[in-house]
Amino acid sequence: MSISLITYMTKLKSAISPKLSIVILNHDTKKMLSDCLSSVKRYLKEVSAEVIVSDNASTDGSVRMIRNKFPWVRLIEGPNIGFANGNNRVKNMVLGEYVLFLNSDTIVLKDAFGQTTKYLDSHENVGAITCKLLLANGNLDKDVRRRFPTPWISFNRLFLKNGKRYWYEDVSPDTVHEVDAIQGAFFLTRKKLLDRVGWLDERYIWNGEDIDLSFQIKKLGYKIIYYPKVSIIHLKGATVGKIKNTSHKIDPALKLARKMEAVNSMEKFYRKNLWPNYPLMFNYFVLCGIFFLKALRYIQFKFKK
Repeated sequence: MSISLITYMTKLKSAISPKLSIVILNHDTKKMLSDCLSSVKRYLKEVSAEVIVSDNASTDGSVRMIRNKFPWVRLIEGPNIGFANGNNRVKNMVLGEYVLFLNSDTIVLKDAFGQTTKYLDSHENVGAITCKLLLANGNLDKDVRRRFPTPWISFNRLFLKNGKRYWYEDVSPDTVHEVDAIQGAFFLTRKKLLDRVGWLDERYIWNGEDIDLSFQIKKLGYKIIYYPKVSIIHLKGATVGKIKNTSHKIDPALKLARKMEAVNSMEKFYRKNLWPNYPLMFNYFVLCGIFFLKALRYIQFKFKK
């Protein structure tokens, strides 16, 4: 094949392939997903993009709604297990240079796609980026920027109820800055990095995948950026039953399972990423603390019923 033909084919592929692949995981969130996709469509002109919805065997008519109302969306149907597995199912489908993991309980606002992708274009040392996530009441979703849950930071947050350092409350929420970890509700990264780290770790079910992915990207030497010059709305808690005044209902048993899995993810992250950094006796001390927290949350859930 001649050099001129290779150049032509490369340019043709670049013209056909989108820059951005937006991946949305859905399970019985028909109304929220419809609102999310409507907001996505409103700003798709900001960057060449494709949208893929990974549906986890929804029974609320989500699939039919997508096909009728959003025929331009690429759809893959489940079942799947958890956030990591559901998102990983699209790894052989995405065509974009960048991949955005976007929650179905979000509303995209102006320039969120355009400015974050442009930032990656101009900063080759940045591996992932997020924007400002605003809750329904207008407050910052603190989980959008976090430090890694080392034993000391976790102890302060969970037992001393002091999470200022964990949530970067020592840095203005209006300042662009490097962070340890960003939230999976709007997690924009490079496909080549996802391929290098193996995408999301499916040992996590409902929690911790985003922190772990952030850790793996930073291990490769890339920065992770919190970029508050643009924002989206995050109806946080609606998909897991934490918001009472929502039409999206969660089975109590599933609520408990997700609450317990949140603690299980702490142990998974610690064993995988932090265990070699501390003496063996200290590691077992940490595991005892995690077990205690798990028992405490179980008891609290049962007494709240």
